[in-house]
Parts: sequence; structure tokens; C-alpha cells
Amino acid sequence: MIDTHSHLFSEEFELDIDSCVERCKENNVNKIILVGFSDITNIKAQELAKKYDIFYPTAGIHPEEANNDYLAKFNGLKEFIKNNKVYAIGECGLDYYWDITYKEEQKKLLRLQCELALELDLPIIIHMRDATKDTYDILKDYKGLRGVMHCYSGSYEMAKEFIKLGFYISLGGPVTFKNAKEPKLVAKGIPLDRLLIETDCPFLAPTPFRGKRNESSYVKYVCEEIAKIREMSVSDIERITEENAKNLFKI
Repeated sequence: MIDTHSHLFSEEFELDIDSCVERCKENNVNKIILVGFSDITNIKAQELAKKYDIFYPTAGIHPEEANNDYLAKFNGLKEFIKNNKVYAIGECGLDYYWDITYKEEQKKLLRLQCELALELDLPIIIHMRDATKDTYDILKDYKGLRGVMHCYSGSYEMAKEFIKLGFYISLGGPVTFKNAKEPKLVAKGIPLDRLLIETDCPFLAPTPFRGKRNESSYVKYVCEEIAKIREMSVSDIERITEENAKNLFKI
């Protein structure tokens, strides 16, 4: 399996990162996309990837990082990528859940990262929260852009629209929650060749660890739930999602 969205560089793992990596290997998680989202985390992702060959680092600027200095932050990202190997741009996107003070800056920052992904021929990792229409309206302007809607929480109908744009749909811990109606509909209905799995650790731990620290080895619970929903074998979902991740991230 491949966990396509992990933040194992977070401080929550400082005391047991070696054990976390070992648990991944024990649970057949053999590759992890280590997702940066700020100046500091982009660096941390690179540092951890140099220590463990299981990690494939990305670099981006999260929408919560958007402010009046968004252009300087973007220029810093471009310079960083010149000097470091990354497998995707992001995570980036739009988030109107907590604060919309810098809504327009969020949009401009997302557009810049879409342009950078196209320029470098890299996939883009999209964070979208309470911003479905604006996210879609921006992404549709960039023909040839490829990427993933990370920890997708939107509707099944919109998932189909993002797929038409060339995006994969990644599902995480919420698909295992008992009352998660929409993620289960998405898991059941989207084309298998557009499906990815992730943890978004340390956040959104799946059942039976809901409310606790999440880690990349728990991606197996996401895989098992999707297999159950689609009435398929776990091994088939493992194989399909791994192949999809390899195709998208060129690993």
C-alpha cells in the first residue's frame, strides 16, 4: 500500500518515528508521500526523506499560510524546489472553514501553485474545505493539470467533475466513520482507476482509533473499509490504489 498523504514529520512523532516506520513495513505500507505545506514543513519532509527510503517528499503552501506576503512565500517555494527533489506541488488549495480574511490571497496562491505544477510537470495536491465551487473554478482553468483531491469530503457528483479535470480522489479515515454517508458514496461510485488512499496523519484517525493520533500504518483500515464498501478483496484495493499512486507521482 501507499499512503498518499502523510505528515510523519510532525512533532507528534518525534519520540517514536522509528517505530512508526517499522509498523508501516509490518503492515505492508511500503511507500509514503510525505506532504509539506509551509516553509518549515517542506524542509522537515526533505530531512525525513533523506533518513528513510520509504518517504517521497512534496512541497507547497497551505491556504492557511496565505496572507499579504503570499507572493514572497511563493517565490521562496520556487527557490526551495530548485534545490530539492519533490514529487508533487502541495499541499495547497482553499480553506474557508476557519477564516476568510485572506480569501483572495488564497485564490492567488493556489493559481500560482497550479502554474508551477504545470511548468515543472508535477502533480498537485489539493486541500479543499468549504470551498468547492471556488476550487473547481480555479482548477478547470489549467488544462493538463494533474493531481489529487486530498482527503476528499465533497459530494459524489462533484467528485465526478474533479475526475473529469484529470484529478484522482483520495479517501482517508473519515470513510471508516459509521455516519460518513458522503465519503462512502464516493468510495462506492468513483472509477477505480481514480481512487487513492491516505491517512493525513496525525489527523483524522480511522475507526477504531478515531480521536487518537493517526499514523501511516493505519491506511490499511481505509483500504479495508473501501474493499468492504465495494465488495472487493482487500488485496485488489491495495493493488489498484498502489498502481494509481505510482502513476500519479511517478514513483
